[in-house]
Amino acid sequence: MNSHVLDEEQFSRCCQLLLRRSDQLRDGWSWEAVQGSEEGYLRKTALRSVPADWGPLLKHLQPETPCDSTGPEKVTIWFTLKQVKITVSDNVSVLSQPDPVTSTGPDILKDDMDEEDDGSYSVTKSSSRVLQYEYHILYSCSYGAPVLYFRAFTLEGKSLTLEEIWGTIHPNFRLCLRNSPLNAISQQEHPLLGQPFFFLHPCRTEEFMGPVLQVAQDQGRPVNYVLSWLSVVGPVVGLDVSLKYSTNLPSADSLSDTQSDRS
Repeated sequence: MNSHVLDEEQFSRCCQLLLRRSDQLRDGWSWEAVQGSEEGYLRKTALRSVPADWGPLLKHLQPETPCDSTGPEKVTIWFTLKQVKITVSDNVSVLSQPDPVTSTGPDILKDDMDEEDDGSYSVTKSSSRVLQYEYHILYSCSYGAPVLYFRAFTLEGKSLTLEEIWGTIHPNFRLCLRNSPLNAISQQEHPLLGQPFFFLHPCRTEEFMGPVLQVAQDQGRPVNYVLSWLSVVGPVVGLDVSLKYSTNLPSADSLSDTQSDRS
């Protein structure tokens, strides 16, 4: 995987590796094939507890024009991820973000909160609400990258609106709405299901995946593109990736070699 752009065959191999590790960890990922098509996507559902007092802080939004995308967009929310950490284990490179609550170093949250003291958020004990999340990982031919689609429901089955989704994002992540936006949250029709979903714009994926792929290549280490990418974008929308994924995991190229030997 020498290029920073992911092709569809590499995406498929990375997904197979992620599914294999997910089965070992019982993490709940599955592959959903589209009937009458060779296409499919990774899917996971999860329950997530969100403090009720987070609420939508729309006053922090600074709307901008996102990268080109298709579908009927309603509202776009930009966020910035700074100082993404690259963790290289013996087997695979994984990207991670500092924890928005416990991090104390000069990280993505501290830098931004220092700039705007009255906009920072301190975690306090409060009531919470439990939400059902559904996450899909699809391949984008246009961007040569994976794309994270998601939606959320109350336990009564009510779909969350974009404003309500904004209220489920940790307030300190919202403080990252500043320069050099990495991605945006928008709502559009799911390209395979034709249903309304939220998604994270893939237009800057190559920009932040380039360093991790270069490090892996320079050190001769394997890397699962989809897993490393998910380690960055997932936590923003409540989808954390266990560090156990980064151990004893072969590269996508090794999976291809294994399949060739079997054929």
